[in-house]
Amino acid sequence: MVYLGIDVAKDKHDCYIVNSDGEILANVFTIPNDQTGFNLLLQRLKSVAPDLSKVKVGLEATGHYNYNILGFLLDKGLHTYVINPLHVNLFRKASNIRKTKTDPIDARTIAEMIMSNVVLTSYTAKSYHNEELKSLTRYRFDKVQERAKLKTSVARLVSILFPELEKLVPTLHMHTVYALLTEFPGAHQIASCHLTR
Repeated sequence: MVYLGIDVAKDKHDCYIVNSDGEILANVFTIPNDQTGFNLLLQRLKSVAPDLSKVKVGLEATGHYNYNILGFLLDKGLHTYVINPLHVNLFRKASNIRKTKTDPIDARTIAEMIMSNVVLTSYTAKSYHNEELKSLTRYRFDKVQERAKLKTSVARLVSILFPELEKLVPTLHMHTVYALLTEFPGAHQIASCHLTR
């Protein structure tokens, strides 16, 4: 079996490849966080492990920084494990590898963690899509809250500048009312407007 540990960062990823016997197949190397880097990683992996079904990949859950490489690994059919950074930190301390944090050693720690038969659940395409849906749901929730704040702000301004309007329309928040306010932002503009307009 071959184990690939990846320490994920914003612009780059540190990678480390080792086999079941503890033989280092690729000491820590860095790839950019883009398609070119992912393809480079895959080539390097295939050069040491032609059968990708015998490869296990581990990486830390780092919010949105790991989405692209995670999607790439899942598309290639690799057994991938997304590990909580707290678990990696505890494993590192238990292994007494080092006292301070450095990314190259994190990649090695992640590979050793997968190799050590720690109980991990393989990340699947379904898990990936669930994360994407959660992210979209959070985004939508934020936008709905922003819209509610904007509506409150519009209602406050209308009540100051054009208090009569609320009595004339079913609700302020209609396309026709917004179009009216864009064209005529106050009662004075409407009063001085010709009826045909």
